[in-house]
Amino acid sequence: MPVERTSADLIRETEHKRLRALVAAEIELATSLHSDDYQLITPSGQTISKQDYIGGIASGDLVYHVFEPASDIAVRLYGNAAAVRYQARIEIRFSDQRDSGVFWHTDIYEKRDGRWQAVWSQATRIPTRAE
Repeated sequence: MPVERTSADLIRETEHKRLRALVAAEIELATSLHSDDYQLITPSGQTISKQDYIGGIASGDLVYHVFEPASDIAVRLYGNAAAVRYQARIEIRFSDQRDSGVFWHTDIYEKRDGRWQAVWSQATRIPTRAE
């Protein structure tokens, strides 16, 4: 008997697909998984638009070497919106800088035209004991 997927399962699958697209620089897929008005708040507090975020990945100015969940992905549904929260392991190069660590990652998704898209993301560094 087939297992029925819940909306939360679908959102988790979409988040995994989004992360894989960002790491692989699959621009067309990444573009489709982010709303036109998407914004990212970086750990340093910078706000980045979809155009600048996806554009940076397309140009190679922003390269994810690793972006993967380091914990279960928690999902809270609110009708056509959902909040996603998990710890993420990230290794990234932007411009000439490199960064890596474990971050709390929060996304807000909205269901638009029958599909889930990320509209907001925020990452917060989890300090290590050495920090």
